[in-house]
Amino acid sequence: MSGNTLAIEHVSKRYGDVTALDDLSFEVNPGEIFGFVGSNGAGKTTTMRIILGVLTADGGSVSLGGRPVDLDVRRTIGYMPEERGLYPKMKVGEQLTYLAELHGLSRSGARAAVARWTERLGIDHRLGDTVDSLSLGNQQRVQLAAALVHDPAVLVLDEPFSGLDPVAVDVMSETLVEKANTGVPVIFSSHQLDLVQRLCHRVGIIASGRMRALGTVDELRGGAGTQLLVHAPAAPDGWSDHLAGVRTLDRTDGRTVLALDPGVDDQDVLAAALNTGPVHEFSRHRPSLTELFREVVAG
Repeated sequence: MSGNTLAIEHVSKRYGDVTALDDLSFEVNPGEIFGFVGSNGAGKTTTMRIILGVLTADGGSVSLGGRPVDLDVRRTIGYMPEERGLYPKMKVGEQLTYLAELHGLSRSGARAAVARWTERLGIDHRLGDTVDSLSLGNQQRVQLAAALVHDPAVLVLDEPFSGLDPVAVDVMSETLVEKANTGVPVIFSSHQLDLVQRLCHRVGIIASGRMRALGTVDELRGGAGTQLLVHAPAAPDGWSDHLAGVRTLDRTDGRTVLALDPGVDDQDVLAAALNTGPVHEFSRHRPSLTELFREVVAG
């Protein structure tokens, strides 16, 4: 590990008889955007709260740049919680300045940082407005500004894109890429897997508190084995069910996505498709992150 690597090592957490996290390990490297995905209740928010020190793990450790996450390290983390943590009746500028000062900035340094980030996020004209007078998208921009205003060493964001319009999504995305390009490790959770696929260098898929898949999207695709896309418009449902080692993953409008076990001859699949009538497409299929996620969670 080097630089400000965020390392989560063998972390476990239980609530009574419920195992929230089970020997969870992964790293987020400097300059890397890491997508942390899973179903509701999979353990994403628990993990992020342990990274922040809001929750204490039952076992394992969290470190940043080789240092355990203590109070001093926590001050260097930029955090955007899923449940937004802003004071609704406080003015945007006053609130961001206050939060920056809590992280150790001087009054003048805080004001300069607030001016820089609110301009960058397109909310500098709302500094005198209270948070509760803003749209949801602008509230989230303020929340992101709160996570960035102290120039954090690492960014931890829980569902930062939830409810955003396309323009706000673009602003959020560009900002995360910019921060990563300065060497900051960025981890965010999201159910919007198309965004995760587009933005992230690596992805971790968590289910029932365990990391089920970890790597680049291409690496995860490789682990999915051979998949075929077959467009045979006359083929009935179940046309490939008699083929050994072949599973149907999806079937829509005559297009069938099939998973082949190792050793299965794709020409046998083609012959079976041709037996049903014309075949308009027969090609290797590169699964999307959404498809990979379904496969991993179902497995």
